[in-house]
Amino acid sequence: MRHGTLRAAWCALVLAGCSRGSSAPTPARATLKDAFRRDFRVGTAISPRVFDGLDSTDLRIVTTQFNATTPENALKWEVVHPRPDGYDFSQADRYVAFGERYGMFVIGHTLVWHSQTPRWVFQDSAGNPLGRDALLARLRDHIRTVVGRYKGRIKGWDVVNEALNEDGTMRRSPWQRIIGDDFVIEAFRYAHEADPAAELYYNDYNLATPAKRDGAIALAKRIRAAGLPIAAINSQDHHKLDANTPSAALVDSEFAAIAAAGFHANVTELDVDVLPRPTPGMANTADVSARAQMTAASNPYTAGLPDSVQQQLARRYAELFRVYVKHADIIDRVTFWGVTDATSWLNGFPVRGRTNYPLLFDRQGRPKPAFDAVVGAAR
Repeated sequence: MRHGTLRAAWCALVLAGCSRGSSAPTPARATLKDAFRRDFRVGTAISPRVFDGLDSTDLRIVTTQFNATTPENALKWEVVHPRPDGYDFSQADRYVAFGERYGMFVIGHTLVWHSQTPRWVFQDSAGNPLGRDALLARLRDHIRTVVGRYKGRIKGWDVVNEALNEDGTMRRSPWQRIIGDDFVIEAFRYAHEADPAAELYYNDYNLATPAKRDGAIALAKRIRAAGLPIAAINSQDHHKLDANTPSAALVDSEFAAIAAAGFHANVTELDVDVLPRPTPGMANTADVSARAQMTAASNPYTAGLPDSVQQQLARRYAELFRVYVKHADIIDRVTFWGVTDATSWLNGFPVRGRTNYPLLFDRQGRPKPAFDAVVGAAR
């Protein structure tokens, strides 16, 4: 793939701005979306703080730096379909309108997940577990209603989220227990029927782990064998700074395996956790139900990130983006999970109340050394 010279941006378009008291502008940084415009889209997950215009700093970063958006929660079942007798599209409508206003590639996240799904979804009116046919009917209604509402407007859907165990076998979620493994196939079928032009994805974490990666590829093959489109296998890429877990070599082998199997990929929830995990058992999990108690050792950077760690984070991001650029022929989008360190989910996971620094922009919305390292990884 050929790559042109990065297009410069005027000071008004970058967060660095101009030097105060100087007639000459500070050299402009390239934006993320321009730096990788020949490789892949660069996106971010956003909340109502952004799409309702409540946070001017995040709004400026999103509209300047990114060309794809994913909703943090606005399209999850508990928000959009909180009751058996009704939907609430108020947040989702504003999210989609925001993306259209700013020319974003708009993503829908997520149609089927075991978390953030109300208990009533799996029960009848008496509180008893639904049978297979009843739950399939409920799933079909939800997907057809939600996807159908945004047909032609939401360009890609995370159809099924986190259906696999760490060894690549199917997770024993309520969807799997009641319907069986083919709930994934049926979800893709309903989504494709509702919007045949939309890109459909399977989304999961820890796919650099060979067993889980192979499970995701096998699942994607079953979807394709059923005659259904799957545009990409989505790799969440919630990575760690400690011991560079997973290694760049493992990340590289993940995308090489996806390519060899004939699939495209997206990086969908990228961040780099700089804090230690409180227990070895939580070292690699991104399961939102994981919780641990606060200790001083688990929250070491309350006064700020030391420069040595800041530089380590920059090197970590640079090595990841070198891998992504290497596989730009199959990676269509790289999306960060959040805009600035201030609102990252990792401030509360798996320990609530910590001070984390996992993204490219600091708590004041300023680009960190990691930002320049990422732009420097572009070709």
